[in-house]
This record gives sequence, C-alpha cells and structure tokens, in this order.
Amino acid sequence: MAGDAPLTTRPRPAAAQPKATMASTTAPLKTSRMGSVEPFSIIEGPEAWTAEQYKHRSDWINVLSPQHIAELDAAIAGVERKGVPSAQIHTVSKEDFPLPTLGPYLEAVRNEVVSGRGFALIRGVPVDRYSRRQTTIAYWGMGLYWGKASSNNKKGHMISHIKDIGQDPSNPLTRLYATHAAQPFHNDSADIVTLLCLRNAKSGGLSSWSSSVSVHNEILRTRPDLAEVLAGPHWFYDRKGEVPPGKKPYFLIPVFNYHEGYLSVNYSDNYFLLSQRHAEVPRLTPAQYEAMELFNKLAASDELRLDYMLQPGEIQLLSNHTQLHARSDFVDYDDIDLRRHLLRLWLAPPNERALPAVYEDIYGGPLTIGSRGGIHVEGTQEHIVLEAE
Repeated sequence: MAGDAPLTTRPRPAAAQPKATMASTTAPLKTSRMGSVEPFSIIEGPEAWTAEQYKHRSDWINVLSPQHIAELDAAIAGVERKGVPSAQIHTVSKEDFPLPTLGPYLEAVRNEVVSGRGFALIRGVPVDRYSRRQTTIAYWGMGLYWGKASSNNKKGHMISHIKDIGQDPSNPLTRLYATHAAQPFHNDSADIVTLLCLRNAKSGGLSSWSSSVSVHNEILRTRPDLAEVLAGPHWFYDRKGEVPPGKKPYFLIPVFNYHEGYLSVNYSDNYFLLSQRHAEVPRLTPAQYEAMELFNKLAASDELRLDYMLQPGEIQLLSNHTQLHARSDFVDYDDIDLRRHLLRLWLAPPNERALPAVYEDIYGGPLTIGSRGGIHVEGTQEHIVLEAE
C-alpha cells in the first residue's frame, strides 16, 4: 500500500522551510470538469468535495437489506457446495456468485466511487455469524461486482489482511498495514481500494479520507508554482523491495497527472522520501519538500478531511485517483486473535478512466481498463490466505 513507510525525521534543505505567507495568484483560473479537464484548471464536480458538505449527511452510507443478506448467504453456500479450497477462493467467478438484487446495488455504489464523489460505505455484512472462510468468500464475491482484483503484495495475496503482526515500522521494507503505526495520507496501487472491517483495536485506528481533487484545487489557487512542481516529471517512487523482473527499485511518476481529460492524483510522500536511499536517485529539491508539506497540510485539514471509525461488517470504498486515505495509530490487544483486523481488495472496474503510461510502473504492467493494478514480482503465485502472514 502506498504510504506504508513511517513518518520519521526528514532531512530538509534550509531553503525548503514553508513560507510564513503563501503567495496567491491574482489571475483568474479556468474551471473544468472530469472528462474535459484542462491542465492547471480548477476542477468542479462531485469528486471535488469539502468536509462541510458531508459532515451532516449519510447518503454515502449504503445499508444492506435482509434480501441482500439472504442472497449473500445463498451465494456463499453455493461456493461451499462446490468445495472450492480456501487458497483458491479467488478463482470463484461472477457466474459462480449470483446476486440478483445485491449485484446491481453493488455496481451502483461502485459507479458513484468511479465517477461521482469518489467514496462510499456499505454497512451490514454479517461478519459476526460468518466464519473467516465464509467472510472471505462473501468479500471476494462482492468484489466481483466492483471489478477485477489484483495482487496486494509480492506474496500474491489477492485479499490482504490489514493487521498488526509485529513487523518493525521503522524498517524501510515493512508494509505499514502489518503494524500498529499511523499511515499518512496516500493512495494505493489500484483503481479502487476497499476495506472490510472484521474487528477494531482496543483504541485508535481511526480512518480518514479527503479529496485529492480538492487538494489540487487549493494548491492551484494559493500556490500555482507548487502545482507545477507536483505535475513535474521528477518524482521518484520507491518500490519497497517489491521489484518486477528487469525493473529498478524505484520509478518516476508525477503527483498530478493530466491525461485525456482527467486528473489522476498519485501521492505518498513516504515513498518519495524513501527513494532517497538510492544513491543514483536525484535529491529532492526545496520546492518538492515545500510542495509535500503543503499537500499534507491540506489533505489533513479540517476543511478537507472526513474521519470515520469503521465498524465490523462495514466496507469502505475509495477511488485512488480522486481520494486520499489515512489511518491513525492504535493500541491493540495482546491476544493476536483479538487484534484490529480488516480485509483489503484492490480492484480494476470496467468503467474506469484511461491512465498515462507513467502508471505502468506503479500498476505493475499494462494499463488495460478493467484489468490493471496491483503488485507483480517474479515467481509470485496468486492465492488467498485466511489469516495475516
């Protein structure tokens, strides 16, 4: 997951200290909408939301009905009757998992994430009465109505377990989702990321998200010079040791990507900072440090940030192109079986946008709509595990 390196003390050139007063442009800015975005224009539309718009609304929360749950139960039972091994749950197809009314409902939620506000919540998956295997089947089956899943890591996990298993968050190769440490605002290596909550921590673990489109707009309004920096072709991104054959352990990808009428934002300052461990990677400039600081400040601001404590049985869906997400640190139970636990799917919907060629590195291969994203390294065998490892 992007953002998986801990925030530590960062070397900063003296000239990179933030200015006391940020300069603003007096020239009128153009406006545009997704599908016809002009570079460096203010983007209007549902994905450019602010926190005030949603603090007192619940229309982004979708509650499963008794009929939906009955269909889910029946589809799980169908997979169980076929005797699909747990490690092969990812071979279950949409045809194997019929959801007559729930399926169209899930697709409508996906469409809102892809081309609407960019986020949604589904409530009511009965994880309290499902076994871990049944929960995994249910989550995989629901995901089939959102898009094609991809591997979450170099182990080939098609569903990832977000759980503290004692890994060292200070190790540059550690994926933070396997620790209790906070994750700063970032997006993942897929079109859509979904999280199913199984169990909460003893305390902490608050989820937050904000619109990367709104961050883009505010930077453009207040610091257009830094918007140009963020759209520049000089952002090196570390692979955290998950290196495909014939590739370097880092690659180039801008933060602001304008392509075929769309803005797609790719951001994780930790991965940009981590790339500095490679001697051949150019040093980050004062302007880049300043841009990251402003970006982080805006993403985490009260004006642009929504907070939510996911509850067991709830699924969060986010577009990685228009949304950023974060997680606070947490204190967990000593018993590993009682620890905070979420499942994650990375998905490629069939109705997504085109992406520029620079995404081939972060998406691990071709950018075919409906079949892209994830982490792919030599020798990886895709499979499902029922517990974090």
